[in-house]
Amino acid sequence: MNIVYNIIETILPFPWVEYDFMKNALLAVLIITPLFGILGTMIVNNRMAFFSDALGHSALTGLALGTVFGIVDTNLSMLVFAIAFALLLNRIKRRKTVSTDTVISVFASLSMAVGLVILSRGGNFAKYSALLVGDILSITTREIILLFIIFLLTLIFWFLGFNKLHAISVNESLAKSKNINIRRLEDYFSVIIAIIVMFSVKWVGILIINALLILPAAASRNISSNVREYHLFSILISLFSGIIGLILSYYMSTAAGPTIVIIAATIFFLTLLLQSLGGKGIDHNG
Repeated sequence: MNIVYNIIETILPFPWVEYDFMKNALLAVLIITPLFGILGTMIVNNRMAFFSDALGHSALTGLALGTVFGIVDTNLSMLVFAIAFALLLNRIKRRKTVSTDTVISVFASLSMAVGLVILSRGGNFAKYSALLVGDILSITTREIILLFIIFLLTLIFWFLGFNKLHAISVNESLAKSKNINIRRLEDYFSVIIAIIVMFSVKWVGILIINALLILPAAASRNISSNVREYHLFSILISLFSGIIGLILSYYMSTAAGPTIVIIAATIFFLTLLLQSLGGKGIDHNG
């Protein structure tokens, strides 16, 4: 890791680079933001913004269950609960007895409420409140390596599964005619979202993780003319927001996650303005 640190110090001769926690945070941003940019395009295409938001809220319940059962590494309980939660949501969603958004909202509200009730017993919630806004400055070298592995696995899934997921988002009947196993692919995708959300929420924050997933893709959608641009712009916007937001948070002494969201939201509104002026933007549903 020292080699990486030396490279960062050589390329970026700024005062804040002297601190290891800032170098770790920068490395995390360079991994997390492209990951969110890639995943966000698939989430937006498949209309799963509510879904990823619900998964973020479920982190509290996973943490609470881990605490109740005495699990030392609560990251494990959060991950297991999130995967089970995602698969359960998919199962209920497929029954189509009520609106998908309604089902997801109910489950998200219930999950967060259960987590808050358990963690707030005896007035102890204060020590868990940092999870709401995240703290990317606390990320460790081991966690950065783990994030990088997840990033590589997500890239593999994206290359193998994006076209199929896109076909499903455009027309399920068309996807079935091409022998695409819709249920299996949706479950795989949901599990990947669950894994990424759970491993990122600690540093990004429950309240804003969905914004970081959705905003770059939504901004890219406003200005892209084709699918290739859509993915490229989403990654670039996500990277730019992450790096600038992290640097600004250092100089302004603000939380990194919310600062990054503000940058991403500003870019979204600028691209919305550009779209209205230039008529650019592609229809990804047809």
